[in-house]
Amino acid sequence: MVLSALLTAADPPQLLPAREQMAFTLGFHIILVPFGVAFTFMMLICHYRALRHGDQQALVLAQRWSKVAAVLFAVGAVSGTVLTFELGLLWPGLMGRYGPAFGFPFAVEGLFFFLEAIFVAIYIYGWKRLPPWPHFFTGVVVTLAGVGGTASVIAANSWMNQPAGIAVQNGRVVGAIPSQVFFNGAFWWEMVHMLLAAYIVAGFMVAGVYAWGLLKGRRDHYHRLGFAVPFTVAAIAMPLQFLVGDTIARQVYDREPAKFSAIELLPTTGDHVPETLGGIFADGKVRFGLQLPDVASILAGFTPSTTIKGLDAIPAAVRPTDSAVNVVHLAFDVMVATASLLLLLALWFAWLWWRRREVPTDRWFLRSSAVAGLVALVSLESGWVVTEVGRQPWTVVGLLLTENAVATQGNLWPLFATVLVIYACVAVGALCVLRTLRRRWSEQGTEAVVVPYGPRPARTANGHPLGGDEA
Repeated sequence: MVLSALLTAADPPQLLPAREQMAFTLGFHIILVPFGVAFTFMMLICHYRALRHGDQQALVLAQRWSKVAAVLFAVGAVSGTVLTFELGLLWPGLMGRYGPAFGFPFAVEGLFFFLEAIFVAIYIYGWKRLPPWPHFFTGVVVTLAGVGGTASVIAANSWMNQPAGIAVQNGRVVGAIPSQVFFNGAFWWEMVHMLLAAYIVAGFMVAGVYAWGLLKGRRDHYHRLGFAVPFTVAAIAMPLQFLVGDTIARQVYDREPAKFSAIELLPTTGDHVPETLGGIFADGKVRFGLQLPDVASILAGFTPSTTIKGLDAIPAAVRPTDSAVNVVHLAFDVMVATASLLLLLALWFAWLWWRRREVPTDRWFLRSSAVAGLVALVSLESGWVVTEVGRQPWTVVGLLLTENAVATQGNLWPLFATVLVIYACVAVGALCVLRTLRRRWSEQGTEAVVVPYGPRPARTANGHPLGGDEA
């Protein structure tokens, strides 16, 4: 919220509370996205292992994770619904002018949301009622619907960065090609980037819970598997994310020069541009940063002679403010730094696994893993700040300024306060439910848990347990 205060101007007066509210609700909701997309995938890995290899502990994990996923899905449904209403209440200029195009991806997202909601219910309900493999495939639909919903939202956001597929007359959309709106120039890379981020965040956050258990001496198969599955998923996604992120940076260089110049903290156009680590932009100058000669030009075009447009190439009327530039640059630095730490942790895991072929039990590795989820969450939020603030002062780049998109009447502060209360209640309620589940599962243990279709003792032809009643 402090970021919004730095970015907004004195007029129109609704701009500050609208930005504050949107930043808060987006920042809250994006935490839940990885659990709808990636956590359910990890649940299915355990479910598949249980069915293929007769691993009862894997089935216990899948069953318990499905309950956590259901709780978080309910929270995400609330926060996502609020976001939908906010688009109309806070940004009527956007919806009024570009709703026919911008609204199409959200219509698709609504279909995926209902599909996901239906099959989440079937999957949870089916634990004691469906045959094993049909039940498993209802979970596959949940995961695919989550991916589709996320891709739809990313389509809307990427369209705001690189609008396409519309015909505009008198500032309003008079024609749209849905396929071009959805699959705009920024869609594919932003979607892959977000999906990988979801797997990284969910993987490290879930693994962190079981890393804490391993640190406490719980070295049974249940905890080792609960750590290994999500951590492996995150560790595989981590180097892929660096490759995708590097490609996206060059896409931004080519198509979003204002955002790129803010990322690089570059006041003037030129070649042999250094990479600036840290530092701030004030009075047209870079202060306090550590500069690596030629690195920005090399990263952008693979040669030191690559020319990068600076802030001076952006018309003064639509040039980002110094505050916006600083926010984008520092958020980018935080994103890259935290992602680098996570990549090192993933490589550490690979090295330990290569040496021992078992889940690592080194205490410093487990301590690092226990906090990796929070580090990943910081990286995710920082990347979202780069995407959203880097577009300012535009809501739709080249077409609609943010100050022209915001509501022009009414006091938005009471609405923001109401949203804060709603989100606080929802968050507290969700935490209480999750703590209750954790306490119940801790008391149950794992060995005595009865699973719906777990491994059963071998039986003779007449139905008696093989080896006597004790079997």
